[in-house]
Amino acid sequence: MVLIVDDIKANIIALKKTLELHNIDVDTAESGEEALKKILKINYCLIIMDVQMPGLDGFEVVKILSGNQRTKDIPVIFLSALNIEKKYIFKGYETGAVEYITKPVDTDLLILKVKTFLKIYEQQNELKGIKDLLSKEIKIRKEAQDNLEIKIAERTKELVLKNEELEMKNHELQQFSWVVSHDLNEPIRKIQIFIKIIKELYLADDAKAVDYVDRTIKSAERMQTLITDLLAYSRLSSQVKPEMTDLNVVLQEVLSDFDYLIERKNATVKTSELPTIDSIPSQLRQVFQNLIGNALKFSGNSENPLIEITSELISNKAFNSPVSPDGKFCRIIVKDNGIGFDEIYLDRIFIIFQSLNDRQSYEGTGIGLAIAKKIIEKHNGLITAKSQIGKGASFIIVLPLKYE
Repeated sequence: MVLIVDDIKANIIALKKTLELHNIDVDTAESGEEALKKILKINYCLIIMDVQMPGLDGFEVVKILSGNQRTKDIPVIFLSALNIEKKYIFKGYETGAVEYITKPVDTDLLILKVKTFLKIYEQQNELKGIKDLLSKEIKIRKEAQDNLEIKIAERTKELVLKNEELEMKNHELQQFSWVVSHDLNEPIRKIQIFIKIIKELYLADDAKAVDYVDRTIKSAERMQTLITDLLAYSRLSSQVKPEMTDLNVVLQEVLSDFDYLIERKNATVKTSELPTIDSIPSQLRQVFQNLIGNALKFSGNSENPLIEITSELISNKAFNSPVSPDGKFCRIIVKDNGIGFDEIYLDRIFIIFQSLNDRQSYEGTGIGLAIAKKIIEKHNGLITAKSQIGKGASFIIVLPLKYE
């Protein structure tokens, strides 16, 4: 809002109407004393002040405003028809005015100056607000900095204690897993042995009883597999030092383990040259076992299984990273032509105990891919899959050549 101060009412009315035509809010005062009272109560963006007034003249009013912390930054424009000599103009600027305009006034020029000072005032207020915010921020940061070293020391000590506690718990958990695995496996083995003895000695001629016994044996085998897989999953928490590993050797060992199943299913396995990387060989062997085992298991019945294992060096740790002969990462793809799956379930397949298929048709514990994901992540790598129902699946692995 603009305050017009003039002891002549006609001047006030004329100037007020001019400013209001340009959508500028206006307040008025007919003396220096009235102006001071209003200025102390209301925040004005600009004051247009007549110089010669009875009582307090314009110079005296501006001098008072300049000495007050709250009002010293309000811009003041002097308007005068009588005091037009240079000494008065100089005095106006010395008292703190931003402009001294003599009458008759060029209305267009006055409006332009008023709008300019209003804009400057708004910008100054914005800057003042920013300055206040920065001052508060600096104060907060200084206080935080003063306490930072103490907090870091306390936090470091707390983390060390938590880490020691976690290592102890982890060790206890591994010991517990070994004990539980042994204690659970032993009775299952005995169940299998005694059931087989009963089958061979007493049920050979009873086909229905043999069928029930065979189901019992298969259930026991599934339980045994589940315990073995859970034990393997729990072992992944232990710290093992990586070593230089030729993945070609690891892959051939896995394929050798699957010789019988590959031959029985009349499957074809195509492989390309794999890199040598820093890794834990036994764990990557487990990854290949799970992926190739799944490719054979979910091969379907329509055609002979085809499994392709390819590798290429890439420039960075990303599934879609470009190929680079000097890349520090490798991308390994295990592709099959099996039953596939709907990609909307992609997140589920890597979660422990999750299975997308009927376990009556496809045996499994739902742990294999969870183990594979945990192993790859432990090697600072990535794993995902692409698939369509009935068109096979491709599992994509990204691994660093050097373990960090």
